[in-house]
Amino acid sequence: MDLVPALEEPLRQPLKSVLGPATAKVMAEHLGLLTVGDLLHHYPRRYEERGQLTHLADLPMDEHVTVVAQVADARLHTFASAKAPRGKGQRLEVTITDGSGRLQLVFFGAGVHKPHKELLPGTRAMFAGKVSVFNRRLQLAHPAYELLRGDPEESVETWAGALIPIYPATAKLESWKIGKAIQTVLPTAQEAVDPLPDTLREGRGLVPLPEALLKIHRPHTKADIEDARSRLKWDEAFVLQVALARRRHADAQLPAVPRKPAPDGLLTAFDARLPFTLTDGQQRVSREIFDDLATDHPMHRLLQGEVGSGKTMVALRAMLAVVDAGGQAAMLAPTEVLAQQHHRSVVEMMGELAEGGMLGGSEQATKVVLLTGSMGAAARRHALLDLTTGEAGIVIGTHALIEDKVQFHDLGLVVVDEQHRFGVEQRDALRGKGKQPPHLLVMTATPIPRTVAMTVFGDLETSVLDQLPAGRSPIASHVVPAADKPHFLSRAWERVREEVENGHQAYVVCPRIGDEEDDPKKSAKKKSPEDEAEKRPPLAVLDVADQLTRGPLQGLKVEVLHGRMHPDDKDAVMRRFAAGETHVLVATTVIEVGVNVPNATAMVIMDADRFGVSQLHQLRGRVGRGSAPGLCLLVTEMPEASPARQRLGAVASTLDGFELSRIDLEQRREGDVLGQAQSGARTSLKVLAVIEDEEIIAEAREEATAVVAGDPELTHLPALRTALDALLDEEREQYLEKG
Repeated sequence: MDLVPALEEPLRQPLKSVLGPATAKVMAEHLGLLTVGDLLHHYPRRYEERGQLTHLADLPMDEHVTVVAQVADARLHTFASAKAPRGKGQRLEVTITDGSGRLQLVFFGAGVHKPHKELLPGTRAMFAGKVSVFNRRLQLAHPAYELLRGDPEESVETWAGALIPIYPATAKLESWKIGKAIQTVLPTAQEAVDPLPDTLREGRGLVPLPEALLKIHRPHTKADIEDARSRLKWDEAFVLQVALARRRHADAQLPAVPRKPAPDGLLTAFDARLPFTLTDGQQRVSREIFDDLATDHPMHRLLQGEVGSGKTMVALRAMLAVVDAGGQAAMLAPTEVLAQQHHRSVVEMMGELAEGGMLGGSEQATKVVLLTGSMGAAARRHALLDLTTGEAGIVIGTHALIEDKVQFHDLGLVVVDEQHRFGVEQRDALRGKGKQPPHLLVMTATPIPRTVAMTVFGDLETSVLDQLPAGRSPIASHVVPAADKPHFLSRAWERVREEVENGHQAYVVCPRIGDEEDDPKKSAKKKSPEDEAEKRPPLAVLDVADQLTRGPLQGLKVEVLHGRMHPDDKDAVMRRFAAGETHVLVATTVIEVGVNVPNATAMVIMDADRFGVSQLHQLRGRVGRGSAPGLCLLVTEMPEASPARQRLGAVASTLDGFELSRIDLEQRREGDVLGQAQSGARTSLKVLAVIEDEEIIAEAREEATAVVAGDPELTHLPALRTALDALLDEEREQYLEKG
């Protein structure tokens, strides 16, 4: 029998459609639901009890909502209009209530007849529509509705206590229509194959998958919902962790050249010239890395640390260890500014040890070369030659390192700075340049909570640097509410002048460059109800620099820096700023990572509400890098009660990046964690919340590691293999393969 398994049955097909073709089309286009299985895994967002309903008082503006409420009254008005000049226009106004608040519904024209007959006072129904404001009152215009009629046999109590699933819906398909479609296919849930091994499921007291699907879509009690959610969370965590465990297992089978530093080589000479001692954290993490480098399978390590915790120093020592052992090391940076900055600081830290083959170079020395896309042809040829012959032990560059022309003599270690900016393909291309797979060290300055690291980078071992080197100064952060208190902004510019008068420098950061043409389409889309401030375009570097030079910072040397400048100009601006010739640098986020000017003590971030939490934390890390205390001022026009202001308050209140990244994640949707940025595929997480469900993720990882160790190909677990194939569609599979 060549039948398609019931759950893989397409929702839309020519001969027999599971649903009506129009409904199936909307589900595919707007919700990404293509098969019966997809529809069964489209879980309710929440549940309404008919007795105690949505708080009408808390409805969000401009959003599509579903509410369950009772009609309080209904009035039909007639009026004259252009279409109905003789006073024949009709408008039905219905007021509904749920005990917490009231909401007005309006219907016009021919659309009034049906609701006028059906929506009588006392009637209960589900209403769906977009919340708008008319005459300062919330209303739904022409909402779709579904009457809730209790079965004659049903007692009032059971009817009022029934749980109504509310599904993630769209304007084109209301929640109850999705619910009806799911009820149509719910019998096939019996055929769902269970990915969890029986021993695991029984050992943890989880209900079987068919039962979980029935309970989540048609719960009788709140306990049913709890049972279903516990089970479905385990599915998501376990299948994802199996995918990552298989990848760790496969990596462990690859051969690599062990790289042990020579006893009195380059690393020893480098350590001897350091003017300070490494922090305990740096020594501990270095030991973890050296242990990995000494093994005969490739290291895969994530090095995460606070802004300014000295990650670059740890990475440089790892690179020197590999050069000592006869290999080469490559560091991949996301921007030219950053690559040049890394190159400059590495050469400075190494001194004569970076002058291999040159007069005055030490005998242990190697060459450190820079390779970026905008280098001149002669310099580029020279750098490529040094890499091929092995004369250059260390190369620092942008994605120019990945091009086919670039050949290494013996690539032993790849260090990727700022992981989230590099596509998986780019890392893969660089790793492919070794004779055998090189060791890999990924650095990120955005601290990631442990569970997220386990979920997103579960194939990497993690090292954390959480103490700052001695001599780093504290950074004071304050929110400057420019709209509520304009004099605070004036005071901010006075503070910048004071820092400059004391011999220091400052950054001013803006969200936009200002030379781009305003796209009318983009501005038309803006409709955040949060505040009027959203209606103007974000502040731009070129405008702000101009206003400051002619206004509050008149007489100071102000320069601009942004991503569209020619690389040589960018480098020249950074050099002048680093040398102290420029007082104030007005820049975009190109300064977000790696820029190190210890004399810069103040930073003013304009329109700070337009940046993410981790981005603000990164930016703030550019000040307070010397012995003088740092100051970071977050300027915003958002009103005090807005979520944006609360977010800025959180950033101002703590310097702990791990704490901030938790706040960031709790405020953003889960999809951003595993979404486009990480895997190039839609998130697979529907019920698992990476911050709340830490324990499940940790336990699932242990279980998955044990399962894969015993049966790497999952030969004895065909159902798990099927679930894995569903999670890893081709795009994701490639992502996981490449790492």
